[in-house]
Amino acid sequence: MSLRERKAAKKKKEIIQSAVSIIGERGFHATTMEEIASKLLMTKGSVYYYFKDKQDLLYQSQKMLLEQSIHNIETIIEEKSELQEKLHKVLTLHVEYLLKERTGFEIGAKPEQLFSGDPLKEILSLRDQYSRYIDQLILKGIEAGVFQNVNVKIVRNLILGALNSVIEWYSFEGQKSKTEIADLISDYLLRILKKGSSQP
Repeated sequence: MSLRERKAAKKKKEIIQSAVSIIGERGFHATTMEEIASKLLMTKGSVYYYFKDKQDLLYQSQKMLLEQSIHNIETIIEEKSELQEKLHKVLTLHVEYLLKERTGFEIGAKPEQLFSGDPLKEILSLRDQYSRYIDQLILKGIEAGVFQNVNVKIVRNLILGALNSVIEWYSFEGQKSKTEIADLISDYLLRILKKGSSQP
C-alpha cells in the first residue's frame, strides 16, 4: 500500500469512527453527513469523496469491524499453541474487541434492518466466515480428543450468543476490567467443550 493509500485509509477510518459516535448518540436517521463532517473539521464534499452516501458509510463501518474481527481470529489460529489455548484467546479477544467497538457493534446487531441486496449479503458472508473459524477450532478439538463430541453448530451459536450479549450488560464502571471479564467468560464457556468438565 502506497503512502497516499495509507493516508486515505486512515482518513476513511477517522470518518467512520466519527460517524459511528454520532449515530450511536443520535440514531442513524437523525445523523447527517454535515454533522459528521463538522466533527472532523471537514466539508461535506470531502466526506462524499470517501463515501457515496450515509448508507454506504454505515456499510463500510460494519465491513471494517467484521474484517478486523476476522483478522483477529486468523492471527490467533496461525499461532503455534494448543487448541484449547487458541480458542480461549479467540473468545477473550472477541469480548475485548466487542467492548472496544461497542457502539459500532450495537448499531450493526441486526444487519437485515440496515441493509439489503449485495451489502447485506457481504455483511452476512463476513459473519459466516468468522463463525466457520470458530467451527474449525471446535472440530479440531473434538478430533484431537481435547473437546467433547458436541453439535458444533449449536455450541458455536451458544458461545457467540453469550459473547455478543456482553455489550448489553457490561459496565465499564464495574469491578472487573474488560480484560478480566473477557477472560472469565472465556473460562466459563470453554467448560461446555472440555472433556471431564464437572459442569457445562
